[in-house]
Amino acid sequence: MASLVDPMPPDRPPVPVCRRTALLMDTLVTIQVVGAPAAEAGAAAERALGWFRRVEAACSRFDPASEAMGLTGRAGEPVPVSDLLYEVIAFALAVARASGGAFDPTIGHILEQRGFNRNYQTGAVVAAPVDPGARPSWRDVELDPARRTVTLRRPLVLDLGAVAKGLAVDLAMRELQGFPGASVDAGGDIAVRGHNAAGEPWCIGVRHPRRPDALLAALRLTGVAICTSGDYERASPRAAGEHHLIDPRHPGARTTSASASATVIAPTAMAADALATAAFVLGPRRGLRLLEREGAEGLLVTPALELVATAGFRRYLA
Repeated sequence: MASLVDPMPPDRPPVPVCRRTALLMDTLVTIQVVGAPAAEAGAAAERALGWFRRVEAACSRFDPASEAMGLTGRAGEPVPVSDLLYEVIAFALAVARASGGAFDPTIGHILEQRGFNRNYQTGAVVAAPVDPGARPSWRDVELDPARRTVTLRRPLVLDLGAVAKGLAVDLAMRELQGFPGASVDAGGDIAVRGHNAAGEPWCIGVRHPRRPDALLAALRLTGVAICTSGDYERASPRAAGEHHLIDPRHPGARTTSASASATVIAPTAMAADALATAAFVLGPRRGLRLLEREGAEGLLVTPALELVATAGFRRYLA
């Protein structure tokens, strides 16, 4: 998990910083706007938070009324969808293709079976009408770019969390253009631009996967996004020792132990989020090759706590 670690130096005059926080998409979202009048910054921050609500309404698998869940009951039918949902699915399929299926957005019903099936707002359990033994893949999703339709070739549940949250971060950051500095932090999926309250690039800490109070690295970033996937993030409520990061290429879609964590820096949070998941599943060596092919930088940690990084990652070290 990545986190903002930007204290205000005591010897600097105060710089206006507007902060807004809300629980959205099952995570705590914090917006910061630096160096702007409170009313203007606050209005922009509220618009930025609004994007999380819009993306969640389109993409959530925890809401039976979401646009994505509406596809599940219409297998075999080309369904017109919003531009937002279409782009999320198209990007998810592109990452699935690039990663050889290590990233797969069709694992929603498998995650449901492992206890990741409860709406964080209502507590209601979501149970999609999909055969528990079904093993769909990303190849079962067909897009028609001309008609902007999505066809599920068989009943399945799309899990777009590793793409949709990143997109919401990117859309939120777009609302904050023009300010001297801004950050969007959605539970460790972070995008930053401009400078922090100290007039410097933003300082981001990367958590140690086995020591919650320790950092693996401190980074100085601006104009990019950073996301981390770790085996410590979400434990299965039904199976001890299992987490939400599974290898969809395996017949049993087992929890993967190829990595302890994967941190990715990319131009967009949507790319960083999806590539972090894919690199984690692939493991450090193959994961790094994927990041290099896709023009991203990253730091992967093996189960033995060996650190493996792309050549360009080191330039961000604080």
